Amino acid sequence: MELLLHQKPQRPTLAILTYADETRIFRGNKENFVDLIRVGEERGVTVYVVTTAEFKLTGQTLVGYTYNFQTRSWKKGPQPLPNVVYNRIPYRKFELLPEVQQIIQTCIRHGQISFFNPSFFNKWTLFEWLNKSKDTQTFIPTTQKLTSGDDLEQLLQKHSNLYLKPVKGKAGKGIMKVSRLADKQSKSRKYQLSIQEKTKSHISRYTNVPQLWSQIRQMVGSKDYIMQQGISLSNYKQRPFDLRVLVQKNSKGLWTVAGVGARLAGKSSITTHVPRGGSIDDPSKLLEAGFGSLTSKKILSRTKQTALIVAKQIEKASGTALGEMSLDLGVDTTGQIWFFEANSKPMKFDEPHIRKRSLDNLIRYCIHLSKLSPRKEGRSAVRAKKKAANLTDH
Repeated sequence: MELLLHQKPQRPTLAILTYADETRIFRGNKENFVDLIRVGEERGVTVYVVTTAEFKLTGQTLVGYTYNFQTRSWKKGPQPLPNVVYNRIPYRKFELLPEVQQIIQTCIRHGQISFFNPSFFNKWTLFEWLNKSKDTQTFIPTTQKLTSGDDLEQLLQKHSNLYLKPVKGKAGKGIMKVSRLADKQSKSRKYQLSIQEKTKSHISRYTNVPQLWSQIRQMVGSKDYIMQQGISLSNYKQRPFDLRVLVQKNSKGLWTVAGVGARLAGKSSITTHVPRGGSIDDPSKLLEAGFGSLTSKKILSRTKQTALIVAKQIEKASGTALGEMSLDLGVDTTGQIWFFEANSKPMKFDEPHIRKRSLDNLIRYCIHLSKLSPRKEGRSAVRAKKKAANLTDH
């Protein structure tokens, strides 16, 4: 594909990359895109949506979608070539298509475009990346690939509760919990399997691991799964909760915490995900109930520090440019912090203060990137990080 080296437009220009749709105008969270366009206008940044079907860098413009706030409608038309491309392709199956991969690689190699968050994360790869650093190893529960009944049985001997998670899962879909029951609970049924079904979980019990493994294999099918040590999470009114942390790069290209939310598990749910029956709550309230005011503040502070350490290691190990991610962190009953998951395409946070900050950060980061040529970006980020080495991110 022949590329024209385009001149940078007067205003910083951000293209939100998504996937075309035969029945709708395009895929993705349109409300999210509208919010970004609005904040972009307020900050002097041109923001538009472009689909992979119409993404071509061979002319002076490309076809994109802007939003008319008066008529509340989308308008299709020529747009200036972007300084920055923000990847919001909503599903792995779209992102992995050869023609979409070609577009992503073209953006990454392009001399005058900054492109960040090139792909979804793989759960197994995330744990491999975090195991590479002593700074992040301590936050990781024991995690292995789910390959055989023997491996499952060995890990069950070490940990009485395990979570089985699809490597390419999303929003808690496909998660299962395996428990080794105490002798008092059951004389004949030694193992329990909880399968998440929408907002409730289906429970079954087994006398031995081969029976249990047979059922798990049937549920897993051809999908890749990991098995992970179950953590005794802090709970509120007998319902476990975890913390969702949004980390983003700021106007200087440095990682910062945009906000911390809490997700409280549903009464009959094995996960805290909202689509699976979980609910949004205030992290300070939940932590104070279990740890008291002073300790809960310290835990929240450590949570933010942990999120920044983890984000930096994920970006370093991935070898790609990242601008944001959400992290699922758990606090156990002793106050220790654990890493469970990271998402390179965060869903929008419903907490208004986090939502506002997230949009501001994205636009400010876009302005920062538009001032740099992508080739200078790496060196500039290193210099900025050295300057900020003794500063605390807020």
